[in-house]
Amino acid sequence: MDPHDVLDEAEGPPVALSIQDVSSLLEVPAPTIRSWERRYAIPSPSRSDGGHRRYSPADVTTLRVMRDEVARGQRAIDAAAWARDQTSRPLPRQSTIDELIEAARRLDRPRFLEVLDASAEREGIDVTTCGVLLPAMRRIGVWWQASRCDVAHERLASETAIAWLHRVPQPEGTGVGVVLLACGPSDQHTIGLESLAALLRQRGSDARTLGARVPAASLRVAVESSGASAAIVVSHLAVARRSAIESLTAASAAATELFYAGNAFSSHTARRGVPGLYLGDDFVAAADTIMSVLGARRSA
Repeated sequence: MDPHDVLDEAEGPPVALSIQDVSSLLEVPAPTIRSWERRYAIPSPSRSDGGHRRYSPADVTTLRVMRDEVARGQRAIDAAAWARDQTSRPLPRQSTIDELIEAARRLDRPRFLEVLDASAEREGIDVTTCGVLLPAMRRIGVWWQASRCDVAHERLASETAIAWLHRVPQPEGTGVGVVLLACGPSDQHTIGLESLAALLRQRGSDARTLGARVPAASLRVAVESSGASAAIVVSHLAVARRSAIESLTAASAAATELFYAGNAFSSHTARRGVPGLYLGDDFVAAADTIMSVLGARRSA
């Protein structure tokens, strides 16, 4: 089969191309394709029984977008984020996500809050936070990094999203104690942190966020001052993992439950020897896990 026909097939069994086929099709050197996969997980091809990469039409489309963005002068990391965003399948609540993004594009704060409130009333806080707000914020972040929207749009969306999360109603406390959430010392993005805190508060926890770039010593002081039952550290940058681990180690001296999350810990290797419990990337499951662990601790 000619590899140039791969994207024209609408029916039939999935097509699997070798890396040489894809390199010829896109005129991108095979070492470059391997480098994009290794550095940015663009794409994540399947493997043959012999361990050779096999690329689907969707993989080729993702690589084509990546190639074109790099050719436009985008940094490879930004091109990868853009390619991932543009080639992902429509999400289950795509229309609501689009409404939220449009409100951000228009810098319409009341409409942004209105969309979130309507979604929460219709589907609940968990679904709205994880199925609408976070996907929308990820897309807005990608657009900003790719210079497809202004920093004003990104900042208004972030500040309005956090304001909405702070409004999430908190039922009567469950008695599990204070839970502190902090970004690692080198991490500055707080929307995920605030989202997890909102889900914990909705479950009756006294969740308190310390914000971005929290030094290890400061986290320990905060844990000791508040008598926190748990500390959660979130880090998304691989280069920031070491300092995030230092924060967890510092907090462990206060004999509190430790949890951690974020892309910096996404691989098994990155979690080896890290103190605490890894929460994964499902915020609802993470909130339930934290409450379960703290509930068991209280009972004990």
